[in-house]
Amino acid sequence: MPANVSWVRKFRETGDVAVVHVDLTPQEDRERHALSWLDDDEQVRWHRYRYDRPRREFALCRSALRSILCRRLDCKNAQLSFGTARHGKPFARIGGVPASISFNVSHSGKHGLVGIAPQGRLGVDVEERIPRIDLEGIGKMVFGPYEQRDLTLMGGSEKNHFFFALWTLKEALIKALGTGFSLDPSRFEIPSTMRRGARNSLFRFPHLPNVTWKLENLGNTDFAATIAHELDPAPGQRVIEEA
Repeated sequence: MPANVSWVRKFRETGDVAVVHVDLTPQEDRERHALSWLDDDEQVRWHRYRYDRPRREFALCRSALRSILCRRLDCKNAQLSFGTARHGKPFARIGGVPASISFNVSHSGKHGLVGIAPQGRLGVDVEERIPRIDLEGIGKMVFGPYEQRDLTLMGGSEKNHFFFALWTLKEALIKALGTGFSLDPSRFEIPSTMRRGARNSLFRFPHLPNVTWKLENLGNTDFAATIAHELDPAPGQRVIEEA
């Protein structure tokens, strides 16, 4: 548990990936405490948000990330900063020197997740299962043909859970890859075993067959959530991610 950050709790450890949950419910005292963790650049970014909710999400998630990284990297908060790599991916620096650690952050509604891994690209996604009117219509834009077929065969809450499981898996993979939505999510499909209910599986992008990713469904009764983690990255590879 990160010290002095009461809105963060352990959520899951899977392999060498640790995932923590960030409570994003409004509370003035902890939001003020979270803001005190941010450096000057982050506080400028915080002020740019016009509404309370995105300000709260940014402050609580970023302060949680800072606390976790300081503990993992054995550094003080004042030593920690963030740079931006290709495609806008942030990475951690200690005293201006890039740190070898991977991370990813996601938030939705009252829930935030922060994933940390010592190496290998990492993607995390969380989504509250808000009822949507046209799941199949949305599915046609982001799902492949077999995924669309599976979605049409379902009804009621089962359809809603299936949709968000696939949605978060695709988001986690795209975030892990680090190219943003320049990659059309309908160009790749989630393994059939996971579409049938398996909690984890291995995956390879069609255009990157030599890179293997471990997928895991972390969803519970409160939200849909998944992680995608690169296995056996090339020696010396340092890839660091955030939402």
